[in-house]
Amino acid sequence: MGTLAKRNGGFWPKMVQDFFGAENPFDWEEKFWFPDKTVEVPSANVIENEKEFKLELSAPGFDKKDFKVEVNEGVLSISAEKEHKKEEEKENYRKKEFSYSSIRRAFALPENIRQEAIDAKYENGLLKIVLPKNALKASDNKKAIEVG
Repeated sequence: MGTLAKRNGGFWPKMVQDFFGAENPFDWEEKFWFPDKTVEVPSANVIENEKEFKLELSAPGFDKKDFKVEVNEGVLSISAEKEHKKEEEKENYRKKEFSYSSIRRAFALPENIRQEAIDAKYENGLLKIVLPKNALKASDNKKAIEVG
């Protein structure tokens, strides 16, 4: 049975870890290095049964149109971006406010996932993704190995 595994962060954390080794001397915070582009990593629940994996991500404040869910080379990538703007003009003042929020998370998929049947729904701040498994027969796991 395969497992759904968290995929490590982006290029910079990996580069720093590769350069300094496993013991990174820096307390890596992407906010510190790139304060204008903060990416949050949402909390996730992974539930497995015989037929499927169910993945739930906490992502309040987004709309379903903000999400991008992709599978590429065995990796499930989930991201969402939202820009908030508010402008107010009155007789004596002008006020402009804006903010930008984004989330990103990736999971390495086991080989037994039916990628064409993955389904995602977003309701009440929770993104729910269902990852159906292939039906494996006992004979599918059996392989004769020739001794040479």
